[in-house]
Amino acid sequence: MVDAKQVRFIIGVIGNVISFGLFAAPAKTFWRIFKKKSVEEFSYVPYVATVMNCMLWVFYGLPVVHKDSILVSTINGVGLVIELFYVGVYLMYCGHKKNHRRNILGFLALEVILVVAIILITLFALKGDFVKQTFVGVICDVFNIAMYGAPSLAIIKVVKTKSVEYMPFLLSLVCFVNAGIWTTYSLIFKIDYYVLVIMGLEPFWHFLS
Repeated sequence: MVDAKQVRFIIGVIGNVISFGLFAAPAKTFWRIFKKKSVEEFSYVPYVATVMNCMLWVFYGLPVVHKDSILVSTINGVGLVIELFYVGVYLMYCGHKKNHRRNILGFLALEVILVVAIILITLFALKGDFVKQTFVGVICDVFNIAMYGAPSLAIIKVVKTKSVEYMPFLLSLVCFVNAGIWTTYSLIFKIDYYVLVIMGLEPFWHFLS
C-alpha cells in the first residue's frame, strides 16, 4: 500500500518535471536574443529576481532547515543553473545598455551577500527546526512574491507595444499548472505552510497577468 510520504514524493517528482518546463519556458526568448545579438526591450529583472528566489529555496529544502523537502532543493538547484545561464546570455548581448550590465552585476552581488547572511544566521544564530523553517520560509515567501511581481513590468510593456511577445502565454500557463502540483505537494504527509502560501498565491498572480 502506498503511504502518504510516497505519494508526496511522487507528486514532488512530477512538480520537479513541470517546474523544469517553467524554467525552460523563456528559452525561446533567449534564442531570439542570441540570434539577434541584442536584448531588445526584454527586461532582465524577472531572471535576476528568480536567481535570488532559487538560492533561497535551495537552502530552505536542505535538511539543515527542512528535513522533508529535498525535492524543493533539487528543482531550485536546476532552476538556479538555468537562470544564471539566461542572465549570462543577457549580459553578453546588452552591450548597448551598459547601465544594465552594471545593474545586473550589482544585484547579483547583493543577492549573494544576502543569501550568505541568511545562511549564517540560520546555522549559527537560530536554534530548533521550527525557528529555522519559519525564518527561512518567511524570507522565501517574501522574495517569491517579489519574483511574481516582476512580470508586471512585462504587462506595462504589453500595454505600450500592444503586443504579447514580451509576456509569453506558455510561461503563464506552466506557472499555473506548477502551482497546483506544488500546492498538492505541500498539503500531503506534513503540511509545508511556506510552500503552500506562495503556491496558493501563484495562480492569483497569473490570473491578473
